[in-house]
Amino acid sequence: MMMINLMPLNILSKLIPIVMLAGMLVACGGGEGDDLDKFMATAANDMGKGVEPLPEVLPYSPLEYNADGTLTDPFKARKALSKDGALQPNINRPKEALEAFPLESLKYVGSLSRNKSIFALIKTPDNTIQQVKVGNYVGPNFGLVTQINESDIVVKEIVQDDLTGDWVERNASINLQE
Repeated sequence: MMMINLMPLNILSKLIPIVMLAGMLVACGGGEGDDLDKFMATAANDMGKGVEPLPEVLPYSPLEYNADGTLTDPFKARKALSKDGALQPNINRPKEALEAFPLESLKYVGSLSRNKSIFALIKTPDNTIQQVKVGNYVGPNFGLVTQINESDIVVKEIVQDDLTGDWVERNASINLQE
């Protein structure tokens, strides 16, 4: 009986695909220039040669406050009392939850009544609903809820006048969101 050595056939079957792959790679490597080579050669011709200089930085000049008091110093403590002592906020009372939010960020979303008392439902920026009634405080400017209507909530704020430093009242409202 005759023995056939299969080893060279096995090596040959693995070598043929490698030789074919190498032949295809050599065929693809033509030395002619293509569009990309032409673009790369001419791309630098269209580019600008210089960079615009940075703008000159002007020196900082601080705002000087007038001695006559027309501009108030933002670093001075505000007066706690008005000159005649008639109007002033109660600074010593405990703060309510809705005083932490600016009045503009609060939304009046509805009202309800219980035992002849009317409560307004306020949506805060953190998406919680709070109940308020007449006599509660809202907003950072000592805003007192004075009236609750179907269309709005009337708030009386006490703010300090920038020129005189006296405490003055101003009316604000939170309109019903539809």
